[in-house]
Amino acid sequence: MKYKILEKIDSPKDVKKLSIDELNILADELRDYIINVISKTGGHLAPSLGVVELTIALLYVFELPDDKIIWDVGHQTYPFKVLTGRREELKTIRKYGGISGFLKRSESEYDAFGAGHASTSISSALGISVANDLLKITNKVIAVIGDGALTGGLAWEGFNNIGRLKKQLMVILNDNEMSISRNVGGISRYLNKIVTGSAYNQLRNNVWELTGKFNGEKHYIRNGIKRILASAKKLIIPNVIFDEMGLRYFGPIDGHNIPQLIDAFTKLKKIKTPILVHVLTVKGKGLPEAEADPTKYHGISGEKVTTDVPKNEMSTYTEVFGKTIIELAEKDPKIVGITAAMKEGTGLVEFAEKYPKRFFDVGIAEGHAVTFSAGLATSGIKPIVVIYSSFLQRAIDNIIHDVSLQNLPVIFCCDRAGLVGADGPTHHGNFDLSYLSMIPNIVLSAPKDGNELRSLMHLAVESKDKPFFIRYPRDESVKYNPKNKVTPLKLGSWEYIKNEKKVAIIAIGSMVNAAEKALKILSKSNIDATLINARFIRPYDKIVLDEVVKKHKIIFTIEEGNPNSGLENLVSRFMQDTKSKSTLHSFSIPDEYITHGARSILLKQVKLDSENIAKRIIQIMK
Repeated sequence: MKYKILEKIDSPKDVKKLSIDELNILADELRDYIINVISKTGGHLAPSLGVVELTIALLYVFELPDDKIIWDVGHQTYPFKVLTGRREELKTIRKYGGISGFLKRSESEYDAFGAGHASTSISSALGISVANDLLKITNKVIAVIGDGALTGGLAWEGFNNIGRLKKQLMVILNDNEMSISRNVGGISRYLNKIVTGSAYNQLRNNVWELTGKFNGEKHYIRNGIKRILASAKKLIIPNVIFDEMGLRYFGPIDGHNIPQLIDAFTKLKKIKTPILVHVLTVKGKGLPEAEADPTKYHGISGEKVTTDVPKNEMSTYTEVFGKTIIELAEKDPKIVGITAAMKEGTGLVEFAEKYPKRFFDVGIAEGHAVTFSAGLATSGIKPIVVIYSSFLQRAIDNIIHDVSLQNLPVIFCCDRAGLVGADGPTHHGNFDLSYLSMIPNIVLSAPKDGNELRSLMHLAVESKDKPFFIRYPRDESVKYNPKNKVTPLKLGSWEYIKNEKKVAIIAIGSMVNAAEKALKILSKSNIDATLINARFIRPYDKIVLDEVVKKHKIIFTIEEGNPNSGLENLVSRFMQDTKSKSTLHSFSIPDEYITHGARSILLKQVKLDSENIAKRIIQIMK
């Protein structure tokens, strides 16, 4: 399809040349282009459709790349990417070798700050603003943050510092009442009061109309009433919190009205103190299906505009979790489910529908989710916290100080562990084995398949004296049959899958299945290896490990985590302590940030697929 305006836009300078009528045409073309491209490639559709006009207005008014626009999260920046010289590259977004689905400083001079997690824009923008002041630079700094990101504590830490420093900073609050799921909590209700609170404006209009009937004394009467209204405003209009934090509040403004946005930004950019501009948008704007169900269309799989992923026979680990938590909750009324704004992504939708009083979505607030769960556990409730591995990184202190130190039996299910795929390095969960294995008094485990995930969850619920972590990837669960009886597991136990001599492979989690496939390839080269399922890192099976170390001359550890930690570190320390003369070789994710792309491609790139595992073992054996 030919686009009259869009095909002429190669940089923000081209946007500035357009008339208002042409800008409106550009908005329609840009929205149509994004829908057409993302319906094929997959990606974050609804968030990007909601900020088309806002993006155009920002590029029209401000001077990029000198002025800095800092987008929170970054998954809504497809329009920004297209209008800053990446129109054709959008067709490669989130694909291996293509552009990132988020902002990335190394990708473009227009990407002022990289982000894949929420609530970072205000703090980073304030840092840039202070740097401008120190360097005597007069460029403008603009932070764009969604209302969903305001459920994150980091955003308010930034707000708290803005008022004290009083630097130039325009915070644009993109209010669409959504994060991924619909927003929850007091912040959402607060913003709704601002939008719907017409009491002050009605009072002002009525008083002005009444005083207009007075002759002569009208001017003095109105001046007096102005002072009264100024006091009343603080009682009637709920935006006073921003004023008290040192930001002048403006809005709400229609986020899909380009002339109104341009007029507001043009006037407000002259203000040298912190301001907050409240912009109202519709997530999924322009695509009726997405407007009606913005959660479903937040991220789509590609090929067609739908989130319906073709179902294979095998359930995903996320689906197994969702079924198992219901299975457990049916038997135990003390079990509750907790997530941080990721009900759909973590498999808790059905649980929330079935047990609404036992389901808690705390918003984008992982630290709060952990400490909230700790409080529940002190009273005998059995909290199951399910958070993406990379997001759980935000709550390390809460895990150590509030849960582990107090020996509280909180169950953590870490979804998206290992290489997550198209979302890339901001979302890869390859650090959890490292940062969790250092914490005393926890159980750290990883299932080899869906059946074992179910067994681990049952074991976790029975555990009463320590935190219990279960990590699993975003992938099919290999094996799962809910009709079978749950296989009881002993805490810390490892499993012999195959028992041979001389060569041993010790694998954990997703790598057990990859190692099993590698064994078939190795057998063709006359290499028979023992295979151990090391499903526990903390505690671990000292008896089995001792047997393996004594019996085998060459040992391989395989894990979908970072090197020099996790399973490798455990086995290496054990061999040193026992003065083993065996040789250890470890396969793990390289000590670097891994790019985005399909999970299968990434596993092959880091040589953790079955073919590469077998090939590397054969080379070492030779």
